[in-house]
Amino acid sequence: MGNTQKDMNFDKMAVRYDYSMGRNSRKFYRLLLAQVELKQGANVIDVGCGTGTILRYMADACPINGYGIDMTDNMIEQAKRKCPEMDIRLSRCEETPFDSSTFNVITVCMAYHHFSDKAGFVKEAARIIKPGGSLYIADPYFPGIVRGVMNAFFKLIRVAGAFFTPEEIHKDFADYGFIADGSVKDGYAQVVRMKMPAD
Repeated sequence: MGNTQKDMNFDKMAVRYDYSMGRNSRKFYRLLLAQVELKQGANVIDVGCGTGTILRYMADACPINGYGIDMTDNMIEQAKRKCPEMDIRLSRCEETPFDSSTFNVITVCMAYHHFSDKAGFVKEAARIIKPGGSLYIADPYFPGIVRGVMNAFFKLIRVAGAFFTPEEIHKDFADYGFIADGSVKDGYAQVVRMKMPAD
C-alpha cells in the first residue's frame, strides 16, 4: 500500500465546484466545444464528467444521447441534476459498465491528468468507441521544464497526476489503434484529437 496515490477530494467540493475550481475549466470547455464534431443522435460519453457541465453544453448545442462517468458520488449527483435525461454513472475510467463499440464520441475535459491508470483508460477507450469514432482530450499544456517539474513533484508527494504533450498522448493511444487527428492550443489549454478507423 506504500505506493498508493491520492488525489484531490472532489467529492467534498462537488456542490460548489462550478463556482470555484470549475471556473478555471471554462477556457477548456470553449476550446473543446469548438473542436468536437457532434451529430444528432450520436452516443457521446464524457469521462470524468464532474458536475456534467460539458455534457450540458454539448447537448444544448446538438441533440445527442449523453453519457457520463465519474468516480465521486457527489459529482455524479450534481451531474444528474444538471443532465436528468442522460445516463450518468459512478465508474472508474479504466473499467466502464458499457458494451463494446458503444460511443461515437468520447470526451475527457480537465480530467486526463488526474487518471491514475492512463494505460487502462486507453485500452478501455479503444473498447467502447465505435469504429470511425472520435476521442477528444482537453487538458492543461505546460512548457517542457514546467511540465517536468510538476510531474516530478506529483510523483514525489504520491499524488495521481501528470501532464503530457499532444505527441505523447497520440503515441500512447496509437498502440490501441487510434489515429492522431491533430491538436489545438490556446495558452495553457490544449485539445488533443484522435480517431478510431472505420471498419
